[in-house]
Amino acid sequence: MIIDATSLTDPANAQADVCVIGAGPVGIALALSLAAAGREVLLIEAGGEQPDPAVQDFYRGAVSDPALHSPLHDYRERRLGGSSTIWGGRCMPFDPIDFTPREWVADSGWPIDGAALAGYYPAANRWCEAGAFDYDATTALPADAKPMIAGFAGGAYRTDRLERFSCPTDFGRRYRDRLAASPQVRLAMHTGVSALRLDCDGRRVAGVELRLPGGAVVTIAARDVVVSAGGLETARLLLASRDVHPHGIANHHDVLGRYYMSHLAGTIGTLRMRVPVWHGYDRADDGTYCRRRLALSDAAQATHRIGNVVARLHHPRIADPRHGTATLSALYLGRALVPKLYRARLTGEGTAGIAEHARHVANVLRAPGDVMRFAIDTLWHRYLAERKFPSVVITPAKGDYMLDFHAEQMPNRDSRVMLGEECDAWGVPRLIADWRYLPQDVTTVKTALALLAADLERSGCGSLTYDPDTVEQEMTRYGAYPGHHLGTARMGSDPRTSMVDGDCRVHGIGNLHLAGAAVFPTSSQANPTLTAIALALRLADRLAAQRAAEIGINDRQRVAA
Repeated sequence: MIIDATSLTDPANAQADVCVIGAGPVGIALALSLAAAGREVLLIEAGGEQPDPAVQDFYRGAVSDPALHSPLHDYRERRLGGSSTIWGGRCMPFDPIDFTPREWVADSGWPIDGAALAGYYPAANRWCEAGAFDYDATTALPADAKPMIAGFAGGAYRTDRLERFSCPTDFGRRYRDRLAASPQVRLAMHTGVSALRLDCDGRRVAGVELRLPGGAVVTIAARDVVVSAGGLETARLLLASRDVHPHGIANHHDVLGRYYMSHLAGTIGTLRMRVPVWHGYDRADDGTYCRRRLALSDAAQATHRIGNVVARLHHPRIADPRHGTATLSALYLGRALVPKLYRARLTGEGTAGIAEHARHVANVLRAPGDVMRFAIDTLWHRYLAERKFPSVVITPAKGDYMLDFHAEQMPNRDSRVMLGEECDAWGVPRLIADWRYLPQDVTTVKTALALLAADLERSGCGSLTYDPDTVEQEMTRYGAYPGHHLGTARMGSDPRTSMVDGDCRVHGIGNLHLAGAAVFPTSSQANPTLTAIALALRLADRLAAQRAAEIGINDRQRVAA
């Protein structure tokens, strides 16, 4: 049910079985799964159902290098549904290698393996509305689906791996009615959490300090507390809760906020293909949009001691009118209409001069019919359809593509978020993000590109040409991949190098769990949402089983007495 948050000022209501902090996709899936298992949940959301600039301002912070990181209040949303209200919907699981300790990747290895999430990924797919859990093109797509690259027989890469796309599902809009109808859930919106209060021994959360509409402050007690506030806010809340642990909750070894990862992404080079290619979207039998990608094999990663990488064919850089493509030029000329989330990648650096604008106009005038068809298709399939066409896919007029890559970032203890001196309206210190990458990250991208170029030539399918000296510039053109905030409260078996154990419980804090991408020890090449939800569903099972065991023990004790 959706409650009036001020009702929590009544001591009878100021307690919970499980308090879940943050109603983004992870928090919503977790809360409803716990409710289905019989646990009563108080779900706390700082925002409402609509964006509110005053509420969004709480996300504002500082970045050490603005060229490498977007402003902290961009690309995440403080409202019901969280960042699912603006995401693109790309879903894919982590690869088995991502969970394993890799000798060439420092601080790699999860305390769980891929099999631990295998049973939860299909349900995560359903929560995301991404269709069946099938990411193999040979079984997920119709038998007559076009090959991505005809005749490609890569040694390092394969083309049968898929990414699937959600509607994209706004979890707040999609699951609001289920939250409202559930007698096991109390959803309090416009209610922020300013601190977690530990008991005097520092081993349990004794109270969750809430800020209610109108300014009232109330502390609630909960049997279990789960923080699912995203990779940045989760770290911030624990760092700022310093009344018992002076450096932040369970931060005895200065791990909290460190190992901050994102993904390394960019577009580079010129791809000239000698065979037919298909770089668009396919539809699975269930109607889900799917797209094939070039995926670097486990063997290539191990042989060359690099991270995980995927790549896709991409249209030429839109800002350069030499591509000669009418629809690309129309997109550039109308770039002000493109959402901020995609505008930087759409247009490239800077703005074109008068001569370049004239060439863009000339491109449009050469094929106005193409522009009109694209506009109608976009309106129908992207804006009016419930399941939206995921992104711009255009075949370049001159036949030359670029390569779009998405690479794993290596764990780096020196990449971190920390508390600054400035505080928000509640007196909570704002974050400073100091995102850093390693020389090994540059090596990953450079080596992966060279391997793909060799595969293309060996197969006789085409060529990839690029300047190796520009790789680092291209992979940092947009800095940390926006919206992917990973690893700030990482999972592991050793409290000296991690914050939570394999069940996402904070080391040494009996009733505090963290859910979401903050706990990822490594980043994979994959977008984080699907794996974050799978982890949350696993946590829901753990918390439900834990409570059932406690009730069983209590019942046996009563019988014995």
